[in-house]
Amino acid sequence: MRTTREHLKPGVSLYATIAGALHQEGARTVLDLGCGEGELSSAITSNQVWLAGADASAEMLATVTFPAVQADAAALPFAEAAFDAVVAVNILDHLPRPAEALIEVHRVLRPGGLLIAACISRHDSPELAHVWTPAPSPFDSEDAPEIVATVFAEVDVRPWDEPLLRLPDRQAVQDYLRARFVPARAAATAADQVDVPLWLTKRGALILGRKAATGQ
Repeated sequence: MRTTREHLKPGVSLYATIAGALHQEGARTVLDLGCGEGELSSAITSNQVWLAGADASAEMLATVTFPAVQADAAALPFAEAAFDAVVAVNILDHLPRPAEALIEVHRVLRPGGLLIAACISRHDSPELAHVWTPAPSPFDSEDAPEIVATVFAEVDVRPWDEPLLRLPDRQAVQDYLRARFVPARAAATAADQVDVPLWLTKRGALILGRKAATGQ
């Protein structure tokens, strides 16, 4: 999200962390599921990686510069075992039944392939708890490992919990809340009740799911 990119702690990048994990994995074919405007592509520096994207929003895909298709995460238009890795950043929490998408991800991964899913904690942004609480999610970092384990042979959790976002003024607080679907008037009212500048603690995790090397 633009607000997060503008105010994130210098030197911190979720996409750079994911790109590093993909490099360590030796992934050559990668699907960015819910690719949005294609931010992952900027973090991948190797020209040996073939990146494809899928997103439900045609508007988001309009600015993507790598091969990408409009698609439902639960019905991906790719062949079985097409990818070494699938990345899903803050997308599975928007789906009413994330396990259906995970089954599709499992299908398009090669044997031994890797899912990297980023998800937010239900206790994210505690400094705003007196004015706003994140809506319940079907795939938050507390429940996501168990959900991924219903589909994938191995699951690893890499949590984060650190003040990472500095909102310098009330307009930035409003922008942050609006990006999280808080109505404009409610966001403005909440921002008036916050002392700024404000450091926000970001809580969540990377969930890594490994497909079995053989069989299911």
